[in-house]
Amino acid sequence: MSFTDKAKNKAQEMNGAAKERIGDVTDNERLRAEGANEQSTARARQAGQNVKQAGRDVKDAFEK
Repeated sequence: MSFTDKAKNKAQEMNGAAKERIGDVTDNERLRAEGANEQSTARARQAGQNVKQAGRDVKDAFEK
């Protein structure tokens, strides 16, 4: 996983957190839900990338 992918995921996660907090403060349920959705999407994407990397690491360990 490249650094840019990690940065994009983290930026999306932080953007979602900000939206969720703004939704909490303004009592805007739609914004709160949108923020939570962005956070979970970013975390799922990050988890998928981590699984891919773990598979590559295992493959590399057996090739050596």
